[in-house]
Amino acid sequence: MFGESEKNVSKLKEFWVEFFADRRDGGHRFSDDEFISMEAREKLFHLGGGKTLLDFGCGAGELLVYYAPEYEQLVGVDFSASMLDEASKKIRGKKYGNILLIQADDKTVWDKLEYSFDRITAAGVIQYLTLQEIDSFIFNASNYLNKGGKIVLFDILDPRLYPLWKIGLFSQDANFLSILRKIAFEFKVILSASLNSHPRDILGFSHNPSAIKKIADKYNFETTFVKSMYYEYKYHAIIFRTSEAQEF
Repeated sequence: MFGESEKNVSKLKEFWVEFFADRRDGGHRFSDDEFISMEAREKLFHLGGGKTLLDFGCGAGELLVYYAPEYEQLVGVDFSASMLDEASKKIRGKKYGNILLIQADDKTVWDKLEYSFDRITAAGVIQYLTLQEIDSFIFNASNYLNKGGKIVLFDILDPRLYPLWKIGLFSQDANFLSILRKIAFEFKVILSASLNSHPRDILGFSHNPSAIKKIADKYNFETTFVKSMYYEYKYHAIIFRTSEAQEF
């Protein structure tokens, strides 16, 4: 029988599944091609090559179509049919023939894969997973990672910075009154969410880098953390094995 916390997490999951079911955009800060191309270049730098790539939570394919010219084979995965429909349109528009799209979630994706990858990535996805689910994701991903490969988790909410960003502390026109108003607004949002059994934040859970590192260490991975260039309250986790490290 589920404990109370497990029941709460289950309700949150149901809310997010419903929320994203009909979405047709990936929720980037800006949707114009110029911004997406800059964001993709940043992520390609951290991916650092390879020939095959699994993009878990590819959404509407905004980044996937920028990854495509750099890889021989790519697989984009998302649980939302509407997102995959948009991704398919983008892929057809670019006439890319090296991308396969799969509808699956973090639990079902692994049985649908036919080969392993040099790079496994997820952008803006990890915040919708609990630490236990992140543990399972990294473990399963490690079984589909080629020698010398990387797991790169992009745009994880930083619990040290995200609350400050939400109250407008990073805004250029921040002042005492504007911050106070944002704090009051956030309090109302939290109260409403609690009364309606909704997530306190639609962006999901924030995860401390030390918690991600602890999971990676468990499976004999090294981890490098990098601040996101375009989201000041997010960071990236680059997870890899040194040549001397023994596989789990």
